[in-house]
Amino acid sequence: MKIIPHTELKTNLNAPVSKVYNVLNDFMNLPRWNITVNDIEELEKDKYLIHSTVGDIINIVIENVPEKKMASKQENSPMLKIGYDFEDKGDTTDVTLWTDFELEDQRDVLNMAAELFLKSLKVYVDFLMEGGNPEEYTKKFGKIQKAEI
Repeated sequence: MKIIPHTELKTNLNAPVSKVYNVLNDFMNLPRWNITVNDIEELEKDKYLIHSTVGDIINIVIENVPEKKMASKQENSPMLKIGYDFEDKGDTTDVTLWTDFELEDQRDVLNMAAELFLKSLKVYVDFLMEGGNPEEYTKKFGKIQKAEI
């Protein structure tokens, strides 16, 4: 049996789990805050075409337990699966981003992508928690890159 390489990256966000889950569960809003997503199309329920910085990816939701965990399988992506586990800490939330992927030599690139993804999420959630209007949010690579996770 083939061993599937796996990565995990965890961070704590200064927001309740409901806020973090709602941001991640709103797929159509990904291009607003995710530095790696340029555009998205809903193909059918729970199936999306993501136009990313590394090409077009099909994302199919395979698990969604509100405020606990989410997972998707991906096509045309180095990732076979991507998911999030949420741990409610009251006023804050621990989020673990995990991926299963095909080739071990992709680990470093996927770790960098996961870090950028979580930094994007952190900057956007912080903006919302400070009372920011999502319609007025502008993702900025410099600010996202400097964020600490």
